[in-house]
Amino acid sequence: MLPSAQEGDLHTNLAALLARQRVAFSAEPRPSASLRRARLQQLIDALRRHQDSVTEAISADFGGRAPFESLLADVLGPVFAARHAKRHLASWMSPSRRHTELLFLTNRAWVEYQPKGVVGIVSPWNFPVYLALGPLIAAIAAGNRAMIKGSEYAPHTNAALQALLDDAFGVGEVPVIGGGVEAARAFTALPFDHLIFTGAPSIAPDVMASAAANLTPVTLELGGKSPAIVADAHSLASAAQAIAHGKLFNAGQICVSPDYALVPEEHLETFAQAVQTAAESLYPQVGNDPNYTQIINDRQNARLESLLDDATQRGAVIRYAGGSAQGRRRPLAILTQVDRSMRVLHEEIFGPVLPIVGYRTLDDAIAWINAGPRPLAMYPFGFADTHLRTLLDHTHSGGVTINDWGWHVFNHDLPFGGVGQSGIGGYHGVEGFRELSHARAIFRRHRFFPVGLFRPPYGRLVQRLVMRFYLGNKR
Repeated sequence: MLPSAQEGDLHTNLAALLARQRVAFSAEPRPSASLRRARLQQLIDALRRHQDSVTEAISADFGGRAPFESLLADVLGPVFAARHAKRHLASWMSPSRRHTELLFLTNRAWVEYQPKGVVGIVSPWNFPVYLALGPLIAAIAAGNRAMIKGSEYAPHTNAALQALLDDAFGVGEVPVIGGGVEAARAFTALPFDHLIFTGAPSIAPDVMASAAANLTPVTLELGGKSPAIVADAHSLASAAQAIAHGKLFNAGQICVSPDYALVPEEHLETFAQAVQTAAESLYPQVGNDPNYTQIINDRQNARLESLLDDATQRGAVIRYAGGSAQGRRRPLAILTQVDRSMRVLHEEIFGPVLPIVGYRTLDDAIAWINAGPRPLAMYPFGFADTHLRTLLDHTHSGGVTINDWGWHVFNHDLPFGGVGQSGIGGYHGVEGFRELSHARAIFRRHRFFPVGLFRPPYGRLVQRLVMRFYLGNKR
């Protein structure tokens, strides 16, 4: 895994890695469908062989992470993505026939999807394998080469990921770069043909600025305040189960975790109790449960404490579900009597903290959502079709799961990405293939097409008749 910020001249090493990727791409500028499928299968096979080392490495970085959650998200997730790409690759790669204007009848027009070149991938620490390999799978499907910048908070995973990729493709074909902020800045400043960044919205402007210096197109997956909206008393119990799971999976350290809940105000306390009951049925005592994931590090743990301190100082009431904390294993904190003056309602939480906001009418709930930045995800529970349609039509979000949380991300025929401050562009499925391809427009003139009609001298009868047909008589 090279280079880190301490290994030689960082910029020189990174530039050399990129140069090698460009040479490799130039030797194979449009890999065949069979070769791309073979590479995807090699990745699937390597994931199966390395599943234990990957889960152990992730747990080491977290100081304790549920093995099943790592297998589900960071191993099975990429396997699903690669299997889907393999299955559909031939149709994605096929030229897309397009229609000519009537004026150009008898000629041909089509679009071919051409690999862009070398793709840079910046992956975060919360799902350090899935959020590195998901973009990589899209890059391979589109015929590109790629380099990965892993999180400084996940050094064990970075090493395990490099070993996995070396086993899949050969040593160095897909390099994984370690290091901290300096390495990340140097990486995003490289003249990639496309850059995919998954991380905090606060960092995204710097990433875009670095990419802009090289006119590098970017895909940003950023997160934000993803709301869960509960319809009525009949949906309280099922919504509480799903939202509690979303808040406790990976200890809520997920960009698509339900960030807060909007609940009819007359049912707010009942819902808070239902969430507590649901959370404690999943993890009765989080402090000593090895299947409950720790907060990644002390810095993130202190940030969550700060959010809770700010909320209580401003009048929030907190109840905990799952006993007391042990180290960085935090019980779910359920907050009521909250308002927008609290940081917990305008900063992304990224942890096991659930503010519950009361609303009177659906219009009020929609207004609350629209008053903030557009979220990465939205989770409506229990709405009749007409009200659900109103909610979908009058809000924006990157994606939606109805009557549960997060599963739209795990279905790879759907695109994954944000909107507005929650992201730009997307990947997964055909949208990922197209995001990392250049849609090359091709027009072929028929040999006997009378192209002279468009050339001087102008004002000839046929030219005048054509203009009159399309534009009408002059007034």
